[in-house]
Amino acid sequence: MDLSCTPEEEEFRARLREWLAEVLPTLPPKPSPDDWPARRAYDLGWQRMLYDAGYADVHWDASPTVRLIFLEETEKAGAPYVGANFVGLLHAGPTVAAEGTEGQRARWLPPILRGEEVWCQGFSEPDAGSDLAALRTRAWRDGDHYVVSGSKIWTSHAEVADWCELLVRTDSSAPKHRGISWLALPMDAPGVTVRPLRTLAGSAEFAEVFLDEVRVPVANRVGAENDGWRVTMVTLSFERGTAFVGEVVACRRVLGEVARTARDNGRWDEPEVRRRLGRLNAEFRALWRLTQWNVSAAETAGGVPGVGGSVFKLRYSHARQELYDAAADVLGPDSLDLGRPWMSDRLSSLSYTIAAGTSQIQRNIVAERILGLPKGR
Repeated sequence: MDLSCTPEEEEFRARLREWLAEVLPTLPPKPSPDDWPARRAYDLGWQRMLYDAGYADVHWDASPTVRLIFLEETEKAGAPYVGANFVGLLHAGPTVAAEGTEGQRARWLPPILRGEEVWCQGFSEPDAGSDLAALRTRAWRDGDHYVVSGSKIWTSHAEVADWCELLVRTDSSAPKHRGISWLALPMDAPGVTVRPLRTLAGSAEFAEVFLDEVRVPVANRVGAENDGWRVTMVTLSFERGTAFVGEVVACRRVLGEVARTARDNGRWDEPEVRRRLGRLNAEFRALWRLTQWNVSAAETAGGVPGVGGSVFKLRYSHARQELYDAAADVLGPDSLDLGRPWMSDRLSSLSYTIAAGTSQIQRNIVAERILGLPKGR
């Protein structure tokens, strides 16, 4: 498989680098991590700049390789992360682009690209655990609307979102994977209550969402009724297959910074530290190659990442935790200070073996769909 870039793709890379070097020095200071309304405004402002410069559509209109180049170069340049735009840009938007009707694409994609609307993800539920298909939030038809009641947890960016990609049970008598539908929920609808959740790191980018007979137009359903599990697999393929690409680049940058710190404070003289950082360097180089392979495979499959994304997500989640554990080891007692570099990221890294599907779920996917092993009884 050819993992090299074409001349046209390298031209795109050079043009993007030049634009980033020009505009990044003009950005305002980043807002406080705890000020989500300000962060929303900042993130949407950056997205608008990308839109005006012609780079906003790389997340679903461009080829997977161009998308990879974009994520790689913006991270290397220190450009703002997608932030509050994460769900809309990296998996809700691509799902609508792949599965939505022409009218749905026209309604929801341009506002995401222009930096006008934020999406959140309403998948997980308090009583479902890792078994996403065990969701209990119900939706029943009432004319041209669904009436939705239930609750969601770990709803990313719900406190500042305009829309929610929502999974609901539309047929309680069907097998659990076949009675689910994928809806676009307007977050300002009557009956929606958002309660922010504070994480171990002190941030509040997640929330509980309570739905009390919320009316959602049937026209907001993406895919057929009761076909939501298949649509969800498309969403998760983007979430696991390409959404973490920029973070691999970030981890490689952090690893270099950790190595320089080890040289400065004398820890580099310890063979175990050098072996540990060397192994992590090989790990992230391999993950980057795996990312390129997954992108190439997606390009031949119409742009939707395949089950190889689960291999990547499984190993990346653990490698990220190992990286920040190594950083804490290099810092020594200073690692107890959350104000030091990398320590807040170390806390957030604990969630990566749960977010976007637990490591146990990923192992099952790899075993059953890649290795062809029988399902557990």
